[in-house]
Amino acid sequence: MQPPLFVRTLTDDDTRVLEQGLRSSDASELRRCQIVLASADGHTAPQIAAALGCSDEWVRQVLHAFNAAGVASLVPRSRRPHTIHVAFDAERAEALREVLRRSPRDFGRPTSVWTLHLLAAVAAEQGLTEEVVSHETIRQTLVRLGVRWQRAKAWISSPDPAYAQKKGGATG
Repeated sequence: MQPPLFVRTLTDDDTRVLEQGLRSSDASELRRCQIVLASADGHTAPQIAAALGCSDEWVRQVLHAFNAAGVASLVPRSRRPHTIHVAFDAERAEALREVLRRSPRDFGRPTSVWTLHLLAAVAAEQGLTEEVVSHETIRQTLVRLGVRWQRAKAWISSPDPAYAQKKGGATG
């Protein structure tokens, strides 16, 4: 069993910054300062977690980060991914647009109405993506193409021979 983890000995500057952090409007920074100060007072990670209503693993992560980087670790870093992988390159995005112009029935679906989930499944079946992507990925790809989702519904067709006559001016 490992001994309990505590924060390193605090300097006067560390203490001053931590006390200022207790008045921070950022809840994450405030909580981190509370954790470090509680550890400096001799409380263990499970005790701090119970008092603050968080996991003891997160308390340990905060303490490790503070011991390694000091007060710089108090300000949370961006959670945004460092690299964004586009599921559809330009060529595949255009192929997606062409899939959307056809009826789902052409792809063996029992409906004539595209949904984002259905489009994601068909895109994976057609090899446009390696796996089924989320409906949000499909939506963002359509936005990148300048396609409004409501617009796509106007492209829907029906196997009914009189579909065009019935639809009339609705599709232009």
